[in-house]
Amino acid sequence: MTSVISSEAPDRAGRSNAWTVVLCWTTVMLEGYDLVVLGAIIPTLLKTHHLGMTAGDATTIATLSLVGVAIGAVSVGPLADRLGRRRLLIGSVVLFSVFTLVVPLADSVGMFAALRLIAGLGLGACMPVSLTIMSEHMPADRRARASTLTMTGYHTGAVITSLLALQVTDNWQVLFYVLGIAGLGVAVIQWFRLPESEAFVRAKEKTGQRVPFTELLKPAYLRAGIGIWVASFMGLLLVYGLNTWLPKLMNDAGYPVPAAVTQLLVLNVGGVAGLIVGGLVADRRGIKGTTLGWFGAAVLMLACLSVKMDSDLLLNVVIFFTGVFVFSAQVLVYAYVTNFYPADIRSTALGSASGIGRIGSIVGPSITGALVASGIGHPWGFYFFAAVAVLGFLAVLTLPRTARGPREELGTAA
Repeated sequence: MTSVISSEAPDRAGRSNAWTVVLCWTTVMLEGYDLVVLGAIIPTLLKTHHLGMTAGDATTIATLSLVGVAIGAVSVGPLADRLGRRRLLIGSVVLFSVFTLVVPLADSVGMFAALRLIAGLGLGACMPVSLTIMSEHMPADRRARASTLTMTGYHTGAVITSLLALQVTDNWQVLFYVLGIAGLGVAVIQWFRLPESEAFVRAKEKTGQRVPFTELLKPAYLRAGIGIWVASFMGLLLVYGLNTWLPKLMNDAGYPVPAAVTQLLVLNVGGVAGLIVGGLVADRRGIKGTTLGWFGAAVLMLACLSVKMDSDLLLNVVIFFTGVFVFSAQVLVYAYVTNFYPADIRSTALGSASGIGRIGSIVGPSITGALVASGIGHPWGFYFFAAVAVLGFLAVLTLPRTARGPREELGTAA
């Protein structure tokens, strides 16, 4: 009997870990789908004058969506550290799924914007909680890979949205119905199959109380916190700024529109490759050193893009490696958070990093758009991005070298 029990226990643990990986990755994929869906349908909304929508209305809706995501990311951390990762993730998925389903039913621009704002609250909570759960189901020496591999789901979701948008054309409502139904389906599976984080359970048994957000502001964590917040802000500024404006910047440089759109695809393919490679390197060589190298390489690649290139092959190689280093540098900041902070404050720390980074996701496209409107998008857009990468590098440089916070991991100390 003992041998049977001992052999079944690893099997159950293996199935539990498999479900955790699949469900967290799928949740991040849904976020990638959602954050691209609005950009995919804005041209159709404006062409058909849906609800009398103007370009200014579309900008307001897009901005409020990101504001909701930022608020959700910051708010979920303390709640997840108090109530549990599993409960908060399922609730967040249900929230954004329900309000996504009813977006096509909005009868005014104001209602459309309000629904996107509320959906954003749930959406913003999904990524930091998913990353926290994934990191806590992995050994400490594999947490960088856990973060970067989970984030490949984001780019997968973005690709799915793009492909569906090409198929549904003017029937944009289908995109929201698909996302809402898929999200509710994922939430049901999570309810039955997603286990609670053992690290969270141990932390609650050890402390028995809630750790407030102000814990991040104490001297033991403040130095790391400031560096993480600045690096996350700069990282997401680059990610959103490039994804939003790369085709226009390259078109302004003299490249034809089809080539400029293809370059955006190359950028994101590089992003997936960078996430996979970056996690492996960080686990072997150290997260801080790898993140510094990635931001430093991003500076070089972005500076190169400011130069007009006659060779299409050379240009695509530079764009590919820009994606490799820019996109994964941002996620490596999250990986540092999951290793540095103990379980009882980890979700709060990751939520704050994600939330402050989301402010960068709003600022980046706005500043780049202003440069484009002024007629100096190329090369000054890339000068701006290179300067931002320098600031990200300097922020990471201030982080403590250790990948473990001032307190040992609760329940795992030697």
